[in-house]
This record gives sequence, structure tokens and C-alpha cells, in this order.
Amino acid sequence: MSTEWFEQDATDQAAAIARGELDPRELVASARERLEQLDPKLGILSVLSGGDDDALEIALATGGPFRGVPFLMKDVGARQAGQPYYAGNRALRAADHRADADTPLGARFRDLGLVTLGNSRSPEFGLQSNTWPLTQGPTRSPWDLSRAAGGSSGGACAAVAAGLVAAAHASDGAGSIRIPAAWCGLVGLKPSRDRIDWRHRGKQRPDVEFVVARSLRDTARFLDLLRPASDRAADPAPYTRALATQTGPLRIAFWTKPPDGGPVHPDCRRAVEATATRLATLGHRVEESAPPGLADSADYAERSLHGAMLGIHEYRDCLDDLATRIGRPVGPDDVEPFLWDLAHLGPDSVDPASIARSAQWIARWESRTLAWFESFDLLVTPTVCCPAPFLDDLDPRVHEPLALLEKMVPHMAFTEIWNATGQPAISLPLGVASEDELPIGVQLVGAPGREDWLVSLAAELLPTTTGLPRTPPIHG
Repeated sequence: MSTEWFEQDATDQAAAIARGELDPRELVASARERLEQLDPKLGILSVLSGGDDDALEIALATGGPFRGVPFLMKDVGARQAGQPYYAGNRALRAADHRADADTPLGARFRDLGLVTLGNSRSPEFGLQSNTWPLTQGPTRSPWDLSRAAGGSSGGACAAVAAGLVAAAHASDGAGSIRIPAAWCGLVGLKPSRDRIDWRHRGKQRPDVEFVVARSLRDTARFLDLLRPASDRAADPAPYTRALATQTGPLRIAFWTKPPDGGPVHPDCRRAVEATATRLATLGHRVEESAPPGLADSADYAERSLHGAMLGIHEYRDCLDDLATRIGRPVGPDDVEPFLWDLAHLGPDSVDPASIARSAQWIARWESRTLAWFESFDLLVTPTVCCPAPFLDDLDPRVHEPLALLEKMVPHMAFTEIWNATGQPAISLPLGVASEDELPIGVQLVGAPGREDWLVSLAAELLPTTTGLPRTPPIHG
């Protein structure tokens, strides 16, 4: 099959299929072949599904807007009934665990006509900023095989950047869409909390699920299509419309100093400053400023202490979920040392009053951060403090769990905050490292609920809305 179709985004692929110019069976077969060829080099896949024919026939019968377009599910989060679901975990892989039902987002992907070819690789339970499950090995950047692709949506981002699929499922709990998007040279949007109808409603969570896509146009279209049905009925395409809508003038702040006081790579800082200058030329009011949670190191340090109290329970919840799935108690041989050790920090049980105090402190912190956005519409920061690091620096076979965590925490310094507040944030490939030409991401953080501003400004800042600004050396 001609490789030109893999230069197109999902919108163009679906349109060609609808016009009869592109055979979806050939497209799916070619995508599968390309995944098989490049996966040994890049480490993209958790598993390649064996039921492509069934998935394709279901997709073709739906008549959805992305009918016949190849797609990957992330191996953490949304699920489709009968598909493998390993979450980067050895016990689930050994049991060949399968999803017993669709999640809301998994069902919606099928309704859109997407053809799931398999699951992209993720760190165990999506808990790391790099993708290196010990069951399989690392996901490598298509820009440089010695570099990290990021995490936890590393497999998804590497696959899309390398042109193997036009779009893939992804999720973001502390930067897990934006970090690998920055390191792989993609647009990576974390929507507002509950903007996407991705889960059964329950307790408030910092994570959100969405997609990574080849183009900003696809990103906006998926944002339109994955909202709850009631929102789509009220306005079917606000974000696609935002692609051609100039917004402003807005009150925009920029900030390049991480809250932990660590270093920022000069090229990452320069990319932010250049973006701020560009926004000023577009007529926006731009100044250097940041909310206390980002600008005040003491405030950040105190929040980190309270967050650590609550974070232990996230790790323990992963163990409880695994025990439920495999039907027996979980031991250290069932999970990686990173999860086991962090889940067993501190006492077996934490005083409920202490947990409540930490939760109350963080709630007040969130209110202070959101109040800052009453004075600003948008904040511009580095997505990550550095270009993609060498994989050897993040090798989980070499570094003890706490040492590995210490290496990863700086990756999330500019991203995790917005998961806590529930605000939308997008990473754009607006910079290039001067020495090795690795991509550098610039993050735009919107006021609560203002994805339309992010999409509109991204369309003005990027050279194209229908593809990637640059193509990596390793490309399918």
C-alpha cells in the first residue's frame, strides 16, 4: 500500500474511505504490518490483537465518523470487551487477562468506527513518566532510539509520531499525555476534568483519558466527538470551529522556573520565551507571572508532603485492583519493585484524620491556584524541564524505586499541577533542542473549561493543523 496514507491524519483517512478512494481492509492490514515491523525497534506494543477482522467488520458496520481508521488502545484505562488488558503487569499478562466489558470510552471508540489493532505499551499501571515495563522493555523515541519516549502514554505517542497509526488512546494523571507528546514531537491535550465521557461516574480523580493524534485538527475533532451526548446535542463541533476562530486579546502569563527549584534546559526556556513573544505580536497582553503553586517553592514543598500522604493510597489501590482481577492476594512477585515498595511506604494504615487534613489543605491550595486564573486567561510554561533523556538514566533494572521516583518527579513539575485543578492543558511541539534536534514541548494551560482558547491559539502558533510540524527519522 502507498505510504502516502500514513502521512494523513485520521480525518483525511476516514474521508478517503467514505469516498471509496481508500480500502479500509488494505489500510488496516498495512497498519498492522508496519506495527509488526517497527515494534521490535521502538517497543510500541503491549500486545497486537488477533481479532482485526472482527474489529474491522464491526467498525465498517457502525458508519461512525472514523469508520475503518486503525487505532491503538492504551494498555491502561479504557477497555473493550474481550481485548487483552495487562496494564504493564506480569501477573495479568501471565493470566492473559481480558476485559469483561466495555468501559464508556472503550465503547465510544468503537462507535466512532475506529479499528483497534492492539494495546500500546505503558509502564505498570501508568505510574511512571517513562514507559519501561519490566515484562517487555522500554519504548524508544522515534527521534533517537537511545532516548525515552516518555510516559505513561509512551507507546501511544511513539506510534503516532512514527506514522504507524493516525490516532491512539491515551490518558493523563500527572502529565502522561503531555510528557510523551513533548518528547515525541506531538500535540498532546489533557482536557478538563469530566470534559470527556470516559468513565463511570464516581469519586473525583485527577486523571483524564483522551487520545493523541497526528494533527491538531484530529485533536479538536476527537474533543468534539468524545464529549457526553448531551453536550454534543447542544453544540456538535465547538472545538473544530475554534480551529478557525481567532481569540483575544487574552491575558497571558508565562513562567519558566520549576516549583522544585531544579534546572530548566536553556532550549526549553527559550521555546517558552519565543512563544510568549509570538503571542504578544498576535495582540495578547503577555507578562511573566505564575500562581503560587508554581512560583512559590515553599508552597510547592508543603503540597508535596500532603500529596505524598494521599499518593501512597493510589499505589495501594493498584494492588487492590490487581488482587480483584486475578482473584487472589497480591505478593511482591506479582508486581514491579517500584509499585510494591512505594505502596508499602509508611504504616499499613494511615490515620484517617491525617488523610482528611491533607485533603483539606490540598483543596485550599487548589482554590488559591484557580483564583490566580481570575487575573489571567492562559499560562505558558515548558511542558517538561528537558528534552527527552537517555533511557539509561531511567533504567528500572538499575535504579532503586525511590531513586527512580526522584529522577521522574522533575518531569512532572509543570504538568501535574493541572491534573489537581482539573484545568485543560496542551503541549505543542514549538521548540527544537539546538544540539541534537530533539523536539521540545511548550505547554499552554487554560482557565477552567477553556479548551476552545487552547485550540484556537494552537492553530495560530503551529505551522499546520492537519499534520505534524516535523517527522522523526524513524517513520513507518
